[in-house]
Amino acid sequence: MKHFLLFLLATGVSLTGFAQTDSTHPQIQISGYGDVYYQYNFNKNATDNKTSFTNSQNSFELGMASVKFQGQYQKAGFVADLGFGRREQEFAYNDEGITAAIKQLYVDYAFSDHVMLTVGSFATHMGWELVDPTGNVNYSMSYCFSYGPFFHTGLKADLNFGKWTAMAGIFDPTDHKTSFYQKYSGMLNNRKNIGAQITFAPSQVVKIYLNYLEGKDSTGTVNNQMNPILTWQVTSQFNVVLCEYFSLYKSPATSAQSWSSSALYLNYTCTPRFGLALRSEYFADKDGVIVFSDADPVTYSGGAHIWSFTLSGNIHLGQLTVIPEFRVDHADQTIFNKANGKPTQSTAKLLMGAYYTF
Repeated sequence: MKHFLLFLLATGVSLTGFAQTDSTHPQIQISGYGDVYYQYNFNKNATDNKTSFTNSQNSFELGMASVKFQGQYQKAGFVADLGFGRREQEFAYNDEGITAAIKQLYVDYAFSDHVMLTVGSFATHMGWELVDPTGNVNYSMSYCFSYGPFFHTGLKADLNFGKWTAMAGIFDPTDHKTSFYQKYSGMLNNRKNIGAQITFAPSQVVKIYLNYLEGKDSTGTVNNQMNPILTWQVTSQFNVVLCEYFSLYKSPATSAQSWSSSALYLNYTCTPRFGLALRSEYFADKDGVIVFSDADPVTYSGGAHIWSFTLSGNIHLGQLTVIPEFRVDHADQTIFNKANGKPTQSTAKLLMGAYYTF
C-alpha cells in the first residue's frame, strides 16, 4: 500500500478516494511472480547473514512462487495472496501446514469514497520494505524489516481525505494468524495489539508517514514501536526515502530495552531498462535485544551497532528483472566470522537475484 501511494505521487496522480468498480459482474484478477537468487559471502559462511530471506552461502536458492487473487464487486473486495518456498516459510514462521502458504487473506468494504473497513490477515504498515522482492529495489533485506513486524491479523479502518489519510486497527499478536495458538506454543494469548498510521502529502512529490504499533505479550512485556517515514520524488528519475524506526520493550521484571534503525534509500532510474539503488542503514541494538542475545548473550550482553551498505542494480528485461547486488556490513563488535572461524567486525556479500512477474 505504501509503495502504491508513492507510485501515485511519482506519476502525478491524486488519490481522492477508495477505488470502486461499476462493473455489473464480479471481477477476478490473477497475478504473481517467481524469484530465485545466488549469494557468495567473502567470509565463506552463512552465519554472517543476520537479516531475512538470504541465509545461504555459495548456493543457488529458490525464493518464492507467489500467486495473488484479487476480487472486486461494487464496494466489496477480497485478496488471497499465496506464497510457496523458503522466503514464505521464513515470513510465516509461526505457522504450519497449508496455513504457512497464506501471505495475505482479507476482505474489505468501502462504505464511501473516504471510509473502508478491512478484516483478515494483511501486510504490516510498519517499515518501508515488503516481503515480495517485486516491491523492493534491493534484493537482500534491511535489519529494520527483519526485526520489525511482518504482518497483522485483525480489523482496520482506513480514512482518506485527499492530502491526509489515516488508519487505525486492532490486531492479534504480531505475525500470528490466530491468537488461539496453544497448538504452537502451549499457551494462549488473546491480548490484542493496536496499530495506527497517519500520512500527509504536502505536495505531489513529498509524503510523510507516521506509523505506530503497541501490544503486550503473554509474559506482560509491552512493545511500543514508532516509525516515521519521509519520501521525496526529487526528479522523475530520482527519489529518496528516509525511514526511522524505534522499538521499546517494557517488562515487569526488567528495565526497559530498545533497538532502533535509521535507513536511507537512494533510487535512480538511469534508463527504462536499468536503475541503481543504494541503501544505507544504521542499526543500533545497544541492549542486545535482537541480533546477538541468542547467539552469544555473554560476549555481546552490551549489544552492538551495525552499519550496512547495499548497492543494487535493477535490470528490466520485459517481465524478467535481474538484481546484481553488493553488500557490506560492519559492526562495532566482532559478531561476524572469517572462513577459519576467527571473529571479525565486517562481512561482504555478492548476490544475484532474479524474478519473473505475470
